[in-house]
Amino acid sequence: MENTVGDFLRSRRSRIRPEEVGLPAHGRRRVQGLRREEVAQLAGVSVDYYVRLEQGRGGSASDAVLDAVARVLRLDEVEAAHLRALARPPRRADGGPGRRQVRDGTRLLLDLMPGVPAFVLGRRMDVLAWNALGDAVNGFSARPGGEVNAARHAFLDPAAREFYRQWEAVAAETVSYLRLDAGRYPEDPKLAALVGELSVRSEEFRRLWADHQVREKTHGTKLIHHPVVGGLDLGYETLAVNGAADQLLVAYTAPVGSPTAEKLALLASWHADGGRVGDTRTESGRADDTRADDTRADDTRAGAARTEGTGAPGGPAVD
Repeated sequence: MENTVGDFLRSRRSRIRPEEVGLPAHGRRRVQGLRREEVAQLAGVSVDYYVRLEQGRGGSASDAVLDAVARVLRLDEVEAAHLRALARPPRRADGGPGRRQVRDGTRLLLDLMPGVPAFVLGRRMDVLAWNALGDAVNGFSARPGGEVNAARHAFLDPAAREFYRQWEAVAAETVSYLRLDAGRYPEDPKLAALVGELSVRSEEFRRLWADHQVREKTHGTKLIHHPVVGGLDLGYETLAVNGAADQLLVAYTAPVGSPTAEKLALLASWHADGGRVGDTRTESGRADDTRADDTRADDTRAGAARTEGTGAPGGPAVD
């Protein structure tokens, strides 16, 4: 899993033109963006010191030096934290336990949010648990393989490109988050295996991985084409689960009274009527993978449909 400090710094300095930082741009330049010596000059360190940093030999680099480099390269807060993680790798042999347990209290919290699609995201973008409406929206329990991984779904499931109305944005966000994970756990063999699998099977993943973009998963929007109710314009908020390292609770939101909120209420009502198991599921809990005939959201609203099962990629469907 290639994720070195040198690769990251080279990608960042290639984004900045010399004239942007007050340097002359004349003369032939072998590299795009700033040269190593220019970054060193602007950061106030020797060229040799900066070269050693790019070569991964800057394990003793101080916060002041790394902050100066981050300032020169115009890194945001997340990128600067990523630089520190790469320059001073944490001393741990691997990425920790392969699959962390979700607390009973967290599962209960999911159940107590029946009107909010929600799930718990763990290391390597594994989806560890979800509530009924989260399953209705995302189809977690219908995905094959026993393990639910958001990155695999985004890049390896052909249905994802139709499911996410802005697939390119979702793909870029996914890779950026995996980059952060790789910086925090550089010796994680399972993460390396995941990155290797996606690199081999997806050209888009390889291209995005080479860009070295990093981004926290904090909040944003998800525009979904649901197979039952059509378009969903969802916001999402991500909350750290205190006391459970590397677990995030992700909740989808929609303004009260909006068309998306009405469609979510329809899906919640369908589950409450027994159309699907309504309790919280984990990746080990599999629902029957039934199929529906033609689905129409207007029939659902009229209440004239009979329930049939689940429709790809796993949401409830009505005839």
